[in-house]
Amino acid sequence: MQNQYKLYANIKTAIIFLCVLTFITFPLLANSRCINKFQQLLTIPADTIPARTDSGISGVVDTLPAKKAIKKPVISDSISFVETDSLSDSSRRIVVDTTLFSKDSLDAPISYTAEDSAVLHIPTKQFLLYGKANTTYTDMKLDANTIEYDQNKNLIKAYGGTDTSKGALNLPTFVQGDQTSIMDTVFFNLKTQKGLTKNTYYKAGEMFVNAQRVKKVEKDVEYAYRGRFTTCNLDTPHFDIRARKIKIVNDKIAVSGPAFPEFEGVPMPIAIPFGIYPLQRGRHSGLLPPQFTTSDVFGLGLEGLGYYKVINDNWDSRIQGNLYSYGGWQADATTNYYKRYKYRGTFALSAIHTKRLNNDLYSLSKEEFYTSNTYQIRWNHSSDSKARPGTTFSASVQAGSTQYNQNLTNNAMQNFNNNLASSITYSKTWGLGNNLSVSLNETQNSVSRLINMNLPTVSFTTPTIYPFQKKEQVGSLKWYQKLGIGYSGNLLNVISFYDSAMNFRKILDTMQWGVTHRIPITLTLPALGPLVLAPSINYQENWYAQKIDYSNWNKKSGKVDTSIERGFYAAREMSFGMSMNTRIFGTYNFKNSKLRHEIDPSIGISYKPNLVSKYYKNVIVDSNNQVRRISQLQGNVLGGFSEGRFGGITFGISNLLEMKKRNTDSSSADSVKKVRILDNLSITSGYNLIPDSANKETPISPISISAGTNLFNKINITANATINPYRQDTSNHYHLLWKEGKIGQFQQGNLSLSTSLKSKSKKDDRTDEERLDDYNETLTPDEQQSQLDYIRSNPAEFVDFNTPWSLQLSYSLGFTRMLQSDLIHYKNNLSTNVNVNGTISLSPKWQLGGGFYFDIITRKLQASNFFLTRDMHCWQMTIDINVGLYKSFTITLNPKSGILRDLRINKRFMQQ
Repeated sequence: MQNQYKLYANIKTAIIFLCVLTFITFPLLANSRCINKFQQLLTIPADTIPARTDSGISGVVDTLPAKKAIKKPVISDSISFVETDSLSDSSRRIVVDTTLFSKDSLDAPISYTAEDSAVLHIPTKQFLLYGKANTTYTDMKLDANTIEYDQNKNLIKAYGGTDTSKGALNLPTFVQGDQTSIMDTVFFNLKTQKGLTKNTYYKAGEMFVNAQRVKKVEKDVEYAYRGRFTTCNLDTPHFDIRARKIKIVNDKIAVSGPAFPEFEGVPMPIAIPFGIYPLQRGRHSGLLPPQFTTSDVFGLGLEGLGYYKVINDNWDSRIQGNLYSYGGWQADATTNYYKRYKYRGTFALSAIHTKRLNNDLYSLSKEEFYTSNTYQIRWNHSSDSKARPGTTFSASVQAGSTQYNQNLTNNAMQNFNNNLASSITYSKTWGLGNNLSVSLNETQNSVSRLINMNLPTVSFTTPTIYPFQKKEQVGSLKWYQKLGIGYSGNLLNVISFYDSAMNFRKILDTMQWGVTHRIPITLTLPALGPLVLAPSINYQENWYAQKIDYSNWNKKSGKVDTSIERGFYAAREMSFGMSMNTRIFGTYNFKNSKLRHEIDPSIGISYKPNLVSKYYKNVIVDSNNQVRRISQLQGNVLGGFSEGRFGGITFGISNLLEMKKRNTDSSSADSVKKVRILDNLSITSGYNLIPDSANKETPISPISISAGTNLFNKINITANATINPYRQDTSNHYHLLWKEGKIGQFQQGNLSLSTSLKSKSKKDDRTDEERLDDYNETLTPDEQQSQLDYIRSNPAEFVDFNTPWSLQLSYSLGFTRMLQSDLIHYKNNLSTNVNVNGTISLSPKWQLGGGFYFDIITRKLQASNFFLTRDMHCWQMTIDINVGLYKSFTITLNPKSGILRDLRINKRFMQQ
């Protein structure tokens, strides 16, 4: 993720523990720049001297020319004084000749205060501030117990003092923006640009840095002695990293000698002989540190080893991979590009060479290792709508080998993601609403290994035309002027094949195309009281590239033979209708509450002639001479129209149920509280009054039911189903199941329930997305989503100890009934699963969490993750267990600081 790469830039050219020493140089550089800025801070030219006040000495040095100046001889490198006197007489002033500016003139006023006194010693050209001295120049501020400036030697000195207990008092403190540096002593020569600071402390973001001495030998070259840094904010930090000698070239590079990490003041036996650290701010290139892992399936491994390259301000690239001792590897190449007000995107190519030990006792293979090669391409692109108004281009591509997800070694949930989808879309809008959209789509399934490609899909729509409306309308519209005619068209090209049999000629044989045209005609009539009438006419025409010819039952082969006839085939459907709808309200009063029920009934009259009977055929499908009516257009990309004439009524009803409860608390701002009980419950069907021979036995249309609610704003429930009121027997006759006391046969349906519960946070009750905004406001939306996905995939690294417990539950149930290819039997497909995730705090510093995905049909735990996390102030320890296609056990010890995410002690064991 892009945000990680920015953090890696400071940790990149050596072993993880030492790379972060880059941050040591930040305060040193800041101090040198600060001292340079104070080169003219305390120069003598001025037209005002300190004025004594009751609280001390204060004043302003103003370098703007005076309106009336006393003309005296001017010394080019100093100042002419007309009067001199001690500071005790505040009635006498020093007047400065400002008709000519000294070369030491400043570009802004300097404000200063001193609690004790300010001394201006003219013969030696010295200016001294005593007792809580303070100077402010532009956005810089310097505080110290004593500040001295010697103009003859061009030397600035700042000291701290001591209190009655000999403790530190008023140490030199420099503040610029949100950066603060604290030192014991500052010496700096304005002319030679050489200086020395002692015992410097600095805070930058999450970093706390200290260097015992910093010696500036040239304008951009410094040497630091005994430097250390940490992210622990305690006076005695739990850990830090120390280096004895460091050379710094400002904003370019730093070089250090041996460096050691320390924990609780105890040095660790880990060091490197030297380190080279780039000091450029912002993004820059560098190594990405790896993690060590152990697996009885893949062997020893290094995961995440790579290199990050900044190409320019608009492009960067990352190459990263995993290496395993058994010979397996994974390589990822990712490129991000961005141009403001134009476009942004990410392109990634991943390849996996899997070589894992075959330890399955029930495997039929006798090979010692299982080997496979898989790949995946990802491309996300979005254009800024302001770049070309009316034109958009976007891409969301995720394509490759169907077994790619199963070969991933460090993502248990993605191992069971069986579907991939890709889409590239270009859209253009012009005129008063004309729209053209061209898209390339692809779907893959890793179970069936089937790949479907739509190359391309073209859609065109025009705005509704009102032929009877005048160009310059006066007054309200007549009813016939509301007659509108529209058009929409779609072109589809589909290629389907299995990735296990990729033959170019065979793939071309699977190509299909189809075109559909729709012309809706609508009219809005004036309301008749509470009733709203809406007549309509719809015409649709489909073009097909093939049809399937079915032969009767073949006794020799024991099946129905089929043949594909390619050509041009057109099918049409037209319907006429008139619908009417209204709204009915009802209430029932309780004590301090009211139950409100809203009913939206609708009824319509429609007629549809039978225009597709020539594409339907009676076929004998078994040896018992069972006959089925089959469409020759089924299996096409557009599908076929339903056969039969319909002339009858359609009806439906939808319901909304809610309760309004009066708040008995008089101090509450909301007097009425609304509770939704049922967001929607709708039922639709129809009855054919003039059935023909094709559907004379089934005048009642299938019943569609849908429902949804969000109980107590916590439990989200959605459901839908399609029910066929008829049962078909082996003689191809239909029987109304209502006569048998049954509702009907379920054709398809699904039910889903989900909820997310958590206790009130001790400090922060924002969502992950809201907390991510504070994490880095400079992230792009794509980068934010990538970072959020990383957080959700690695929950153990981002535990919120402020939330005592949290729970996320989801349940899904799906059912479909499909006719099999033998045209006789139906197959029922049922899927149901449970997904649970949650956390619970065992104590203020210990938290247990995890989740699992359980398939109820197979009674198998498909994937699970459990972790135990310990908060150690500035560090965090995690024990993580993953069970899925691969099993892993990980122990991780790492700083909590986001910028030190990869400074970790990691031990991982993995097996299949």
